[in-house]
Amino acid sequence: MGIIQQLEGDLKAAMVAREKEKRDTLRLVLSDMKNKKIELGRELEEPEAVAVLAKAKKSRQDSLAQYTEAGREDLAAVESAEIVVIAVYLPEEMGEEELREIVTAVVAEVGASSRKEMGAVMAALMPKVKGRADGKAVQRIVMELLS
Repeated sequence: MGIIQQLEGDLKAAMVAREKEKRDTLRLVLSDMKNKKIELGRELEEPEAVAVLAKAKKSRQDSLAQYTEAGREDLAAVESAEIVVIAVYLPEEMGEEELREIVTAVVAEVGASSRKEMGAVMAALMPKVKGRADGKAVQRIVMELLS
């Protein structure tokens, strides 16, 4: 079963169980996926659907940080609940050690030795970790290795 079908099935279950937060979050995510489908002009493939989920999660994490900073705990709680719902459908994130191993291998593969070559390293690296690692963590590790 594809991720979109799983989301649709879980949306129906959330509607029957009257789980308001889960229902609303799944509706928003499915809407994002439908918009991406229209943008591409074809059905979404699994990696594209995962990318939409990852983008939705990141957007909510950014909002959560802003709401927390502004002292809006009510809105922060809503964003936090949505992050929990979305995270269930994303692949498990890489640990620091696993990510560091992949970055080290890509740096050696590209033959990078300075920060000037960071763009080439990131271009080769991101497709390998997309949806499984935070971009900021990847960037931090690449900068450490190229320093």
